[in-house]
Amino acid sequence: MKNPDRNNHSGSVNEFVLLGFPGSWEIQIFLFSLFSVTYILTLIGNMSIICAVSLDQQLHTPMYVLLANFSFLEIWYVTSTVPNMLVKFLSENKIISFTGCFLQFYFFFSMGTTEIFFLSAMACDRYLAICQPLHYPTLMTLQKCLRMAACCWVCGFLYYLLPLYLISQLPFCNRNAIDHFICDPGPLIGLSCAPAPVTEITCAVFNSVLIFSTFLFITSSYTLVLKAVLKLPSAEGRHKAFSTCGSHLSVVSLFYGSIMVMYVNPTSGNSAGIQKIVTLFYSVLTPLFNPLIYSLRNKEMKKA
Repeated sequence: MKNPDRNNHSGSVNEFVLLGFPGSWEIQIFLFSLFSVTYILTLIGNMSIICAVSLDQQLHTPMYVLLANFSFLEIWYVTSTVPNMLVKFLSENKIISFTGCFLQFYFFFSMGTTEIFFLSAMACDRYLAICQPLHYPTLMTLQKCLRMAACCWVCGFLYYLLPLYLISQLPFCNRNAIDHFICDPGPLIGLSCAPAPVTEITCAVFNSVLIFSTFLFITSSYTLVLKAVLKLPSAEGRHKAFSTCGSHLSVVSLFYGSIMVMYVNPTSGNSAGIQKIVTLFYSVLTPLFNPLIYSLRNKEMKKA
């Protein structure tokens, strides 16, 4: 398969330089300390959810099985970027190999895509539980839930293969400095020494289809859930439903709000500083907030 954007230039770049967050040594130490604490708290929070779901028999339900998978995913999602970023804070060597860069690109975006599919699966689960309560036990058995989770993992890791391949085949001639802390498609396409309209359009289409189709599905599901909740006769039932769905909607809002800014058009005119801040938000801060949101807004999880 030949990349339509590739020309006769032969790429001579075999490594990239991740510029990350420039600043004095004191600033680097401060950032290292801040993100180290954030990373540790993220691991503890998500591992706590996994342990709670594993050890409490009352949480062996489809909703919490999906949540445990989601937390497991968050651990690896943040691990795909933060440890390397921490090393770069304390090192003058900002180099990452060509292969290492695209491996990070693949795993980071595959896990991000998988996260989107899990958010959609969790919205579907809540819709069935609240809008189809009598049929829910047969529509969403534990076995079907596990198959849905497996589908999220497989589809997530397959979805971004074509954009990854197209970008990896671009000719990188001399420039190799990426003004970012991760190998991101926008800066990588910008480093190409030849125009890459097909690759840019392909990435934009893949991102737009993924983001907007799942966002429409999730918002539609929760709109129907909201209508059903408002019809519940008891105030306690409404409060419980709002509590569960509110945590899901909070996570969806945090995640989708940031990725829509970045990836609908990966080569849009966002400054490098804005790109770094937005990427930090959805790649580092969101995995930290998610366990807090799910545990603080959910009675069963707090009890476990």
